[in-house]
Amino acid sequence: MTDSAETAVLRYTAFSADPEGGNPAGVVLDASDMDEAGMLAVAAELGYSESAFLTGRTEVSQPGVRGYAIRYFSPKAEVPFCGHATVATALALAERDGPGDLEFATAAGPVPVTVVREGTELRATLTSVEPHVTDIAPGDVTEALAALDWPAADLDPALPPRIAYAGARHLVLAAASRERLAALSYDFARLEALMHRLDLTTVQLVWRASETVFHVRDPFPVGGVVEDPATGAAAAAFGAYLRTLSLVPETAGLTLHQGEDMGRPGTLTVTLRAGDARVRVSGTGTRIPDPADA
Repeated sequence: MTDSAETAVLRYTAFSADPEGGNPAGVVLDASDMDEAGMLAVAAELGYSESAFLTGRTEVSQPGVRGYAIRYFSPKAEVPFCGHATVATALALAERDGPGDLEFATAAGPVPVTVVREGTELRATLTSVEPHVTDIAPGDVTEALAALDWPAADLDPALPPRIAYAGARHLVLAAASRERLAALSYDFARLEALMHRLDLTTVQLVWRASETVFHVRDPFPVGGVVEDPATGAAAAAFGAYLRTLSLVPETAGLTLHQGEDMGRPGTLTVTLRAGDARVRVSGTGTRIPDPADA
């Protein structure tokens, strides 16, 4: 797909140690000679929800931290931030250079990532930019439900609709049952139009299994794919949503299960800390064998 090993397109999955689970991402560790059209072409050819491109090194004030400029592309467009592709890139760098502390300069702001080795696995933890949560107009909720073909009665009133941001904007809608969440069949064009109008990256559909465990799904028509299998940016935004609405304590550890209904199960760990508005999202990952090597 590229001309040299330095600009090779790697394939990683994030939020699962199984190559068949989690969310796959393309990773280019040296995209310094690639233009926007070239990055978009790689992302479109791969067909993953997002791919990440390191465009150069950056200066970082903290000693021992490796800094990189990064860009993210879906098959259809550039996105300001992508959690799973950040994790995938951090793991690829850790395999090449060793675990440690990284900082990615994203369009949304600086995103620190720490990679540690746990037994035979690597785990990456990203720290989001400062999040915020805003109301959504009732008419826009009605339009989202119509696009999803969800009756309003199927929403969980304990988790009201909001737009949450932690690097990208996501509409949070909570299902009242696991069955409702599992039955996802939506009007692609209608939801895409609403998401473009509201500047949304995904719709974060959630079901609360317990106080700290959630099942989530993320339609992603604006990226050119029906559904994102494991969405780190949305997980960070959802953590901010829960804290802002006082649905969890100021300090909390949350587990999000995603991808089960797609046959690509993954697990995202969300950590909230009192006194720090930022949200931490962590998970494992692994290299996906290149089909050309088979």
